[in-house]
This record gives sequence, structure tokens and C-alpha cells, in this order.
Amino acid sequence: MTGRPDDDGTPAAGSPAPGTLADRILGGWLGRIAGNMLGKPVEQGEHWTRSRIDAYLRRAGALPLTGYLPPPAALDPPPAPGEFQLRPEWPQCVRGAVHGSCRDDDVDWSLLALRLLETHGPQFTTEQAGENWLLGLPYLQTFTAERVAYRNLANGLRPPLTATYDNPYQEWIGALIRADVYGWTSPGDPRRAAALARRDAVLSHTGNGVYAAMWAAATIAAAFTAAGPRDAVEAGLSRIPGGSRLARTVRRVVSRYEAGIGWEGTLAELEEESAGLGWIHAVPNAGVITAGLLYGEGDFTRTLELTVRAGLDTDSNGATAGSVAGVLCGASRIPGQWTGPLADRVRSAVAGFDGASIRQLAARTVLLAAEAPPRLCRRDDL
Repeated sequence: MTGRPDDDGTPAAGSPAPGTLADRILGGWLGRIAGNMLGKPVEQGEHWTRSRIDAYLRRAGALPLTGYLPPPAALDPPPAPGEFQLRPEWPQCVRGAVHGSCRDDDVDWSLLALRLLETHGPQFTTEQAGENWLLGLPYLQTFTAERVAYRNLANGLRPPLTATYDNPYQEWIGALIRADVYGWTSPGDPRRAAALARRDAVLSHTGNGVYAAMWAAATIAAAFTAAGPRDAVEAGLSRIPGGSRLARTVRRVVSRYEAGIGWEGTLAELEEESAGLGWIHAVPNAGVITAGLLYGEGDFTRTLELTVRAGLDTDSNGATAGSVAGVLCGASRIPGQWTGPLADRVRSAVAGFDGASIRQLAARTVLLAAEAPPRLCRRDDL
């Protein structure tokens, strides 16, 4: 696969045919990377609340948000010192300055999962997943639960102790952001995707942290055959314990959407219910992703906009919502303002992947998906 989408959204020569498995998987990769890039400059939930994000966008004349984040120079009046504290990487991630993705753990984990499946196949063990970390990713490029698990691995501990020993982050969002490749390589099979994601997740997480990864992987897998985001979310829910806090939170977001409560009202209630969990916990972030998918109603740009404007772990949430939306619509239907600036290039700290072609990564993923047992998404999965 060569070429890239033009900035006007026209597929480049050599692009996969619209609606094919290759198109959907490429859409997942592009959606994940674009959503990550959109949310990265405002990834600090304690500072970048919903109201602060919207204040920034309003000052930049960027509501509704239809592309990457405007730079601070676009604000009128100019921001006061400390008023809007963007992450240090922002110059590479704002509108007009994006040229290929900047390095981020949300993309690194997808690359590691790809290498894990290419090396060991879908029968990989949790111990092999840990070995893959140690061989492929620098320790200082891990965070929270992953850094604890990495340290525990280096000290000779084995799963499940790697997840539980001296780890206060067991239910944070880290395992969720590692789940996409398991969904992309299990098209239409949420059950298989959730099982693969669980085997990876228990290396560093427990409880809702594991359920979040299973839910995300299953939702992505279901997106290949689901009628829309609502059905995909339900398929994800079917793969986790219904009584878990994560499942209850996602279901409440679904019920509010179906009751006609607006996006802002749903998020306000979610914020109240999850008070005290923190901005990196898996439960409120899964709620934000769900709201972005449902209220985005299958529109790629609207889904990314609502997900990132909701705050919390903005780059991780934008990446996961973008992955689901990208699979639902396929690369051929992602607007060019998202894909063109990525220049078919990904930066990474994972050994052997820096500068890789996004299209080639998608093609490698297609080969893995083609090896999966054929199965359409059954009615009881939705």
C-alpha cells in the first residue's frame, strides 16, 4: 500500500477499497492516531476541565471543533500567563503544525501489541506479553500501572503479582489503551477480542481496569459488523460482568442518551457519579468514550470533538473513540483534515517502529485479522 489521502479527503492511489476489511482496519489505525493527536495538547484532566477546553476553543473561534486543536496564537484575546497550560508537545500537535504523529504511549502500546501477535500469535501468554514490554519499550516511556508492572517484571515477579504488588493504579486506564489491536484482529468477534485483551491486561491491572480493556477490544471488534456505535457499545458490554462499576457506568450513559438527555447533561451526571476516582481512572474515561461515540452518532469528526471536549484523559479517550469511529466508517470516509497531516508516518519509542508507515502497519494488521477464525458478529453479541 502506497500513497496517502490528500488533504481534501480523496483516497490516494493504492488505498483499500471502501468498506473492505483493509479499509476498516486502516480506519482504526488512522482514527486512533488522529484522536490521540487531537487530545494530546490538553491531556491534564486537573487543569483541562470541560469548561476550560471549551473556553480555549471559543477564544480561538473553533467551536464546533472540526480539526486539530488551534494553536495559542489563534486566541483572541491572547491568553494570560498560565491560563491555558498545554502539554510540552503541543507545537507538534496543533493545527497547521502536524506532520506525522508525535510519539505517545497510546500509539506505542498498539505497536507492541502488533509485534506480540506477529511473534507469538493469538495464543500468546501473559508472560510473553511482559517479555515483549521488556524487549521493546524503554522503562521511562511507561506510566502508572505499566511502569509498576514493568518494574515488577524486571525484579523477577510473574503475573498476576506484576499487577498487584505495590500497584495503586490497578483500575486506571492503561490496559484500555492497549486493547485496539485485539479488536482490529478479531473483526466481528467481540468474544475473541475480549479474551485476547484480558490476557494482556492482567499483566498490570485488576478489576475494572481489566474490564475496561475487554470492553474496548470487544467494542472495536463489533464495530466491523455493527449497525452503528450503539450496537458496538452493547457488544462490548456483553463481554464484561454486568454488575461491575464500569458496566454500570457505561449503561447509565447509554440510558441517558436513549432518554434524550443532552451530551452536556450526561457528562455532568457522569462527573458527579465518578467524583473522587480521578481523571485517569478507567471508569469515568469509559463513560466519556461512550458518550463521544453515542452522541457522535457515527460521524467521525463529531465523535472526536465530543470525546476530547469532555476532558479527563483526552488523548487516550480520543484515540479509543477514534479507533471505533474509524472502523465504523473506514479510512475512505475519514475527512482529509485528520488524515492528510499525519503524512502516513508514526513516531514511536518501540524498537524498530519509529518512522513506520501507518498504511504498512494496517496491512500487517490485516494479515493477522485474516488468520483469525471466520465469524460474523452474532445477535447475542450485540
